[in-house]
Amino acid sequence: MILWRHIVRVHVAPFLFSFVLMMFIFLLQFLMKFLDQLAGKGLSAAVIAELVTMNLAWMVVLAVPMAVLVSTLMAFGGLAATNQVTAMRASGVSLYRMMAPVFLASIVICGLLISFNNDVLPDANHRVRILTTDISRKKPTLTLVPGLFTQLLQGHSILVRKTFENSNDLEGVTILDYSNPSISSTITAERGRISFSPDYRKLIMDLQNGEIHQLNTAAGSQYRIIRFERHRIAMDAEGFNFQRSQDNSIQRGDREMSAAMMIAHVDSIRALQAQRLASADRVLKQNAANLLSTQALPLPAYGSSNPDVVRRNTVQSLQQQIEPDVMQAHYYDLEARRFLVEIHKKYAIPIACVVFVLIGAPLGIMARRGTFGVGASLSLGFFLLYWACLIGGEKLADRGMVSPWLGMWIANIVLGVIGVYLTIRTARENLFINWSAMSRFVPKAWRSDAPPPQTP
Repeated sequence: MILWRHIVRVHVAPFLFSFVLMMFIFLLQFLMKFLDQLAGKGLSAAVIAELVTMNLAWMVVLAVPMAVLVSTLMAFGGLAATNQVTAMRASGVSLYRMMAPVFLASIVICGLLISFNNDVLPDANHRVRILTTDISRKKPTLTLVPGLFTQLLQGHSILVRKTFENSNDLEGVTILDYSNPSISSTITAERGRISFSPDYRKLIMDLQNGEIHQLNTAAGSQYRIIRFERHRIAMDAEGFNFQRSQDNSIQRGDREMSAAMMIAHVDSIRALQAQRLASADRVLKQNAANLLSTQALPLPAYGSSNPDVVRRNTVQSLQQQIEPDVMQAHYYDLEARRFLVEIHKKYAIPIACVVFVLIGAPLGIMARRGTFGVGASLSLGFFLLYWACLIGGEKLADRGMVSPWLGMWIANIVLGVIGVYLTIRTARENLFINWSAMSRFVPKAWRSDAPPPQTP
C-alpha cells in the first residue's frame, strides 16, 4: 500500500501541471478565435466572462485525457530515470503491480468524467447557446462571418463581404435560396440591413440595389432576372438560433442533452421511423394487386396502349406514393445516428483515460526520462492518432457509413491494442528507447552535445 501511495503521489503533480497547461492552451485558442467577434461590440465584460466560463466545460472533457497520458509518461519516465523501476523489479514487483494504482485512479477519473459529461456539460452547452442567442439578438451580424457562407438558415445560404461593428448594416450581400426544389434563386445586393421580427421568429433582410436571378426547372428551365432598388426578405430564423432565451420550450441539441435524454429521444425517433416504414409497406401491399393485374390482363384489355407503358406508369405512381415516407424514414435514421454518436462519445472520451495509462506507463519506462518535454513529444503522436480516428469515425457514423458505436470506439480500440501490446512487451523484457540512435534524425544544431558555433 505504501508503494501504491508513492506511485500515485508521483503522478499528482504532473497531472495537475499538464491539466492546467492544456486548459490554458484551449482557452487561448478559444480567445484568439472568438474574442475579436465579441470585444468592442457593446457587450459587457460580465457577459463575455460568463460565455468564456461556460465554454470551459468542453475544454475540461478534452484536457483530462490528455493530462492523464502526459502525467503517466512523466511519472513512469521519472521512476525509470531514477532507477526506482529497476529497484521495484528487483524486489519482485512486476510492471502490472506498478500500474495497478494508476489504472484504478484512471477508472475513478473516467467515472467522474462520465458524470461530468452527463450532468455538467449539457447544461453548460445549453447556457452557452442561450448566451449566444442573446448576443445574436443584440448584434445579429455577429453570426455572419465576412467572406464565408452561413448555412444555419434552412433552405438558404448567406454570404456578406463586409459587416460593421456599430450597426447591423451589410455590404456585398449574396443569398442562395434553395428552399423550393423547382425554383433556384440567387439574390445579390450592394447593401443591406439585417433585423428580426418582433417575436424573433423571422430574420428580415432589407436589401438595396440588387438583382434576383431565378431558374425555374418546372417550367422548362425558364430563367429570369429581376432588378430592384429595395427588396425585403423574411426567412424563418429557427435554424439561426434566434429564439427567445426566456422561452422554456427551446429544444435542446444533441450536445445539450445527457445520455439518458438522448436515449429517450432516439426511441421516439425510431418510433416515427417505424411509422413511416409501416406506411410505405402498407401502400406497397395495397398496390400489389394492381401490379399483378397489369401482368395478368391480356393486351386487348388495354385497347391500343402498350402494357409496358401501363406497368411503368403504375410503378412510377407507386414510387411517388411511397417516396415521401421512405425519404422521411431515411431522415429519421440519420437523425437517430447523430444522437447515438453523441451517446457513445460521452463514454468513449472518458474511457480514453484508461487507454492512455496502458500506453503511457510502458512508454515512460522505455523513455527513462521524466521531463515534460519528453512526455509532451511522445504524447503528440498518440494525440493526433486518437483525435484523427475520433473525428473521422464521427463523420463516417453521421453519414451512415459505419455504425455509431464503431465510429466512436475505433480510436479506443486501436490505441487499446497498442497499449496492451506495449505493456506486455515491457513487462516481459527490459525495453528502452535508444535516444542516441534517434538523435541521428535531429538536426545537429538542435542536439545538446553539439559543439558551439565558431566565431569568425
